Amino acid sequence: MVDRLAAAKAAVAAGRREAAVAELEAAIAEGPQPAVLWRMLAAQLFNLGRIDDAERRAAAGLAAHPDDYELTNTLGVALRRLKRLPEAVDALEAAVAMRPGVAAAWQNLGNALLDLRRGERAAQVYGELIRLDPGAPQHRWRLGRALWQQDKGEAAADAMRAALAMAPDNIEAWLDLASILSGEQRLDEAIAVLEDAIRRTPTAARLLEAKAVLLRRSGAGAAALAFLDAAETFMPGAAWTHFQRGQLIGDGDRATANVQLEKAHALAPNNLEYALALAEGLSRDRTASEGESLERAYRLALQALPHNTEPGNKILSEVLGRACDFAALAQVGGFREMGRAFAQAGRHSALLEQIPRVASDADRLELVEQHRIWGRGAQAWAAKAPVARRAPRPADPTLRLGFLSSDLRRHAVGHFALPLFQHRDPRFELFVYSHHPGRGEDPVQTAVAAAATVRNLRGMAANAAAQAIADDGLDLLIELGGSTLFNRIEVMAFRAAPRQASWLGYPHSVGLSCIDWFICDPRNAPQRPELMIEQPLMLPATWIALGEHVFTDEAAIAAEPPSARNGFVTFGTANNPYKYNPATLAAWARVVAATPGSRFMVVRPEAGSAGFRGNIEAAFAAEGVVPERLIWRAVRGGHLAHYGDIDVSLDTFPLTGGTTTTESLWMGVPVVSLVGPAFYERLSFSILTNAGLGDLCARDLDAYVGIATRLAADVERRRALRSSLRRDLRAGPLGRTADFARDFYETMWNAVRGA
Repeated sequence: MVDRLAAAKAAVAAGRREAAVAELEAAIAEGPQPAVLWRMLAAQLFNLGRIDDAERRAAAGLAAHPDDYELTNTLGVALRRLKRLPEAVDALEAAVAMRPGVAAAWQNLGNALLDLRRGERAAQVYGELIRLDPGAPQHRWRLGRALWQQDKGEAAADAMRAALAMAPDNIEAWLDLASILSGEQRLDEAIAVLEDAIRRTPTAARLLEAKAVLLRRSGAGAAALAFLDAAETFMPGAAWTHFQRGQLIGDGDRATANVQLEKAHALAPNNLEYALALAEGLSRDRTASEGESLERAYRLALQALPHNTEPGNKILSEVLGRACDFAALAQVGGFREMGRAFAQAGRHSALLEQIPRVASDADRLELVEQHRIWGRGAQAWAAKAPVARRAPRPADPTLRLGFLSSDLRRHAVGHFALPLFQHRDPRFELFVYSHHPGRGEDPVQTAVAAAATVRNLRGMAANAAAQAIADDGLDLLIELGGSTLFNRIEVMAFRAAPRQASWLGYPHSVGLSCIDWFICDPRNAPQRPELMIEQPLMLPATWIALGEHVFTDEAAIAAEPPSARNGFVTFGTANNPYKYNPATLAAWARVVAATPGSRFMVVRPEAGSAGFRGNIEAAFAAEGVVPERLIWRAVRGGHLAHYGDIDVSLDTFPLTGGTTTTESLWMGVPVVSLVGPAFYERLSFSILTNAGLGDLCARDLDAYVGIATRLAADVERRRALRSSLRRDLRAGPLGRTADFARDFYETMWNAVRGA
């Protein structure tokens, strides 16, 4: 043993660590050995980066020497590196108990506790470290992180300031202090902290970038652009300036933003964040090259996937989901893991794309909890900067009703909401709040502005926007968009009005307990109360009406079904692919396979992506449908005309259609839908029933396939529907827009006055 130990030490001294490991392994194989051999072996394996082996050998050494501090500490550090955090904490707690006076043991324990987000115990550990080693600023810095994990913002900021007083060159501490103040909604103070740090280290790129981010988040877009211009003059070729410029202007000028993101990626091709930002930007291209852009975004996502360490990577999930690569999407994370990661990170918009992944009743309930997790976080955040409420208005015969939406324009939400502005109840004073960056007007905006006071909150931070709303003294505020593009659902967390509701734009409870009501109708209301967070506020007949300016006779309906012209039946969809899932594609393929000679048409801009087409073709092939039976129409806008080539529309599930279902019916094309118990599974059910087509709603997959194949065979019914559906829609609840507006306002009046 002595000879082998000496040989191992000599090998280490010569830099031959593998040889040292071999000597130590041979010594241990000879029989029981002192702890020093086990310690040295575990240390060498750790230094070689063989963390699994280091953990295994440290554990084996402890079996023989259970009270050895160094082996216990090494085991804990190895377990932390392996992300086995609860085990790491247990081992490091044991190490601390063995050597309570050794700072290194406490520091390793504190690091593991921070990783595990056990802030209370971590704060105790760093308090002990400060006692043991009072001159070390890093202990106060990490104490600040532990306090921030407990949401103790002021104490955390004080700890960071104490650390910076001792070590003003600690860039991480400056960044953490700015993050703490930003999280406390003290954005001006956070920016001032970064400016102080920049004065000390004016070329620290991370500090400069952090300031650009905070300026953007504070709504100071022009100041952020000017700051980036200045940074580029003395940091030419810095990738981060292009990246931040792309992030800043993305929503307002996607084409220019993508040019900036391309530059950032070219300058730093191995930066995962830049590659994913470019993929996201390309996936949001809405120009004539949309299909090509999506294809490139998809390829970037596939390249990034092996390097992703984020359990809920929003960009990867969006791009891979839009390309319908469900196998790759599963690698990003499972339904529960991904959704909770999104919710805990405050990424509400990503939760929308969780809905199509619901596959069981347990998933339905889990989805509600994911929204609750987001909601609890948003409300705790909003509580740090509460709005000042106006004194109650004197007795007033009118109600002040506000709509928080960036979509009351030429948009699906605007199309369905417009009847409320065209047929305004004189008992109501209307206000509209928008964050949309566009400045032009379209017919919807013109009609809305004629009936309501419109306030554009673009660029405002959430608390400032909430205060602006509160200043109007509303009786009821209704949000219409959830967290879809340009909408700011977090504003609702401030409860800027005494009563709040959700309607129309988001097909699920958004997650805030301060939203009182969810506006729905008797058919699409969830079938069990646990599937909704708010109280249902029921409209008597329908939750939407067809805006007369959009649902017009301009788009002509061909008198004959396409099958009469083609000699085969064409099924199809214009639904957004984020609603697709393997079960939906399999059901569509089953319908086509069961209908001899039939085809399936996809009317979506994604059809311009080879990757998207290949993934859909593979799903259909699994059910025996060859690629030649698929028809691709790569269009955005002008898609109504393509319903002239579809005999039967097949709905998505569990997230069913809204706009697409009404458009299909308006163009004389019947829709087959699958009904479930949650609101998002009943959207088409409400529309179809109000259109007199409740028999096209199935309760299980076999019935869905059966209804579709029977309808395909019934050419006379399809011909009759082509000639009558538009007339029937106008005459029914969906088309009687004045009646819808009257019912809506009466329901709101009774809810507020009766509350």
